[in-house]
Amino acid sequence: MGTQKVAKTLRSYRKIHKWIGLILALFLILSALTGVLLGWKKNVDLLQPPTQKGVELNMSAYKPVEELAAAALVAVDSLGLTSDNFDRIEYRPTKGIAKVLFDTGSWEVQVDATNLEVLSVAKRHSDWIEHIHDGSIISETFKLISMNILGIGLVFLSITGLWLWYGPRKIRSLKNKA
Repeated sequence: MGTQKVAKTLRSYRKIHKWIGLILALFLILSALTGVLLGWKKNVDLLQPPTQKGVELNMSAYKPVEELAAAALVAVDSLGLTSDNFDRIEYRPTKGIAKVLFDTGSWEVQVDATNLEVLSVAKRHSDWIEHIHDGSIISETFKLISMNILGIGLVFLSITGLWLWYGPRKIRSLKNKA
């Protein structure tokens, strides 16, 4: 491969690399910033409420899931949430609690799994930050497409970046041989 041909491919790769890099940079910066916040979610109470501790860790003493859900609904009665707004119930056996998570408003209710005492009612800001982070805030289809574009784009930028680094060295070595 002659120096002219290597130089020509370098110029074309540089243009492509620049424009794809600029476009992806917007998404990468957003993803990186939200990723940093998500990395801190267990350490910053504003992002995710701290996990409380129940009185009993023995799972055989846990109340039925229907009773946990009912206790959580009573706790958020003033927010107008219903059982239709349930996202999931997460048990924390090492803490003796259940977290009842609502998909509307990112609310979380922590309930003692044995005596049904409501230990915490708080917003989980980490949930909507995660939706921004992965693109699902727009739609699941956007999430799938955008994450694939970001992944493929990063691979492409890595390969073209390596060529942009190696190409000038190749030209120098070809010139030195001539």
